[in-house]
Amino acid sequence: MTDVTSSFVDVAAALAPLVQASAEESERLRRLPVPLVEAMAQAGLFRLWIPRTIGGAEADPMTLVRVVEEISRADGAAGWCMAIGGVYGVFGGYLAKDAAHEIYGSDPTVRTAGALRPMGTARVVDGGYHVTGRWPLGSGCQHSGWMIGNCRIFDGDQPRLQLDGMPVMRIMLFPTAQCEIFDTWHSIGLRGTGSHDYAVAGAFVPSARSLSFRELPVEQGPLYAFPTIALFGAALAAVPLGIARHAIDILVGLVGRKIASRSRKLLSEDALVQADLGRAEALLGSGRAFLHGKLAEAWQAVSAGKVLSVAERATLWLASTHAANAAKQATELMFEAGGSASLDVSCGLERCVRDVHAAVQHLALAPANYQMAGQAYLGVDMRSTPLLFSDDRDEARSRSPAL
Repeated sequence: MTDVTSSFVDVAAALAPLVQASAEESERLRRLPVPLVEAMAQAGLFRLWIPRTIGGAEADPMTLVRVVEEISRADGAAGWCMAIGGVYGVFGGYLAKDAAHEIYGSDPTVRTAGALRPMGTARVVDGGYHVTGRWPLGSGCQHSGWMIGNCRIFDGDQPRLQLDGMPVMRIMLFPTAQCEIFDTWHSIGLRGTGSHDYAVAGAFVPSARSLSFRELPVEQGPLYAFPTIALFGAALAAVPLGIARHAIDILVGLVGRKIASRSRKLLSEDALVQADLGRAEALLGSGRAFLHGKLAEAWQAVSAGKVLSVAERATLWLASTHAANAAKQATELMFEAGGSASLDVSCGLERCVRDVHAAVQHLALAPANYQMAGQAYLGVDMRSTPLLFSDDRDEARSRSPAL
């Protein structure tokens, strides 16, 4: 680990007791308690990917992934909100300077939330857009000052189209105070994330507060040259990794005091439990190593000025997906190894299972990504694959002599 990574991971570890103590309240409120969010913000954890030019840490991807793992080990819902709030700091590298400073530079505890699904419409007007839309799954919307809304662009009543006929889309940022939040988050897992629907109706968004990953970033650092959506996938995958480590922690603490009904021995002496623990460690360790290794390789390449190939981008998605699903399997093994004790809510293993299943339902971690990676390795034409090319900047580079 770099000194920067170690420092922020230490900060996250120091917050773990507060995260754990807040977990029951988060579950009951279906959102993170304000004191916990403020503590995470005051520690600078939401500023990890904000540009240095506006007071952020602009840390490497591995730092945020490690921090999300550490928070998720204490509570999956807090880790999920950490991931969302952390990754959305990267928008500060794409916005016009004045807008980036307005949102990310003027408030040292700023939090940004929202969803990337293009569920809104943005009609072009003088100086910006009139934005209307309703977006689902706004994790952290109740504790954030700014929201994002991905929109299709309209000129009057006509959608603006790209050369290939696909709609032009831009991400809009607007104050949470302009939103209506709907109480829709009644979930099996990650209940504390407050992932409610939110909406705006005719809100004016200045052009400077909009962005597209298909455009060249304003900031020049390697963090903003990295395939942005792939960054998001890696941070989200860190949540199941942390949850799985928590499940292993719980199981190890449990088996030293619980008697197995089938053998009348301590569970720690049961061969099946021992084997399940070994498999869980192998699953978690291998999935985690794959993700961290490929992310570090990609970061080294981008830092050296290289543009990642289709296969390299696909490998990042594969590593994120595989790490998350390996963590899910490890968590399930720990739940099974705990026997009847796992069913008790006071044990904690049932929440780990619920939370890890909720996390891996995200599109960025879906099993279809295995096929996408296989297609890339076989040389299949991938230009129509949104996850790989939603932030493709080849066209923008071709227009820029400097690049």
